[in-house]
Amino acid sequence: MAEGVALVVQAAHPESSHRGLEGALCCGVQGRKHWEVAKVTREKSGLYYLNKGGLITILALENIMGKNGINAILNMAGLPHLIDNYPPDNLAREFDFADYTALLEALEDMYGPRGGRGLALRAGRATFDRVLKDFGPMVGMADLAFKVLPLNVKVKVGLRVMGETITKLTDQINEVEDAGDHYLYKILQCPQCWGRKTDKPCCHVATGLLQEGLHWLSGGKEFRVAEVACMAVGDESCDYVVYKEPLS
Repeated sequence: MAEGVALVVQAAHPESSHRGLEGALCCGVQGRKHWEVAKVTREKSGLYYLNKGGLITILALENIMGKNGINAILNMAGLPHLIDNYPPDNLAREFDFADYTALLEALEDMYGPRGGRGLALRAGRATFDRVLKDFGPMVGMADLAFKVLPLNVKVKVGLRVMGETITKLTDQINEVEDAGDHYLYKILQCPQCWGRKTDKPCCHVATGLLQEGLHWLSGGKEFRVAEVACMAVGDESCDYVVYKEPLS
């Protein structure tokens, strides 16, 4: 049997699911002593995300929650070995999908669906800003020829390049389809919901990553991105609708 990782399951704070991010953070950190703790086992996936991707996610959360907050999340996720021992700052594929999922699941358990989603979106934006944006010049997205392309072409090419870059760097598999008034960004092996079972899509890091990527390549415009299918719900892939027209 594959090596297991311990997870922490708790009763969510009764108010965390319908309060804003600030309220959810307050309720989660200050109220955690009231939560019930039990151990379950999640098997390692044998699939890997970048060490740097795991590091950036943890640092982004620490920046918002503080040291005590991220330590509590790592403990709840069954990842106490990462406390004061974050993944190395490199591009090695060593951060197991199961560990990344456990981190995000603990985030949602502690702060509720709404608070957890807000934090995951921020982590996704930080991941693009501090990891993938560095690859822009390598794949031509920083060249003058790319910058002068029409916006619709930049979005089409940029989404494809983002998907291909992540697929090359990690064990996450991505596809992009043109669906008329929107693009469908599909994740066929997802590090955000490995082994999870939920009643609604839960892969918010990728939403934030796509939003920040589109913001960067479009020169500051915002685009609507929505996860419409998720393997945690029972779908065959995690699918994101990316509307072609910017919000601003």
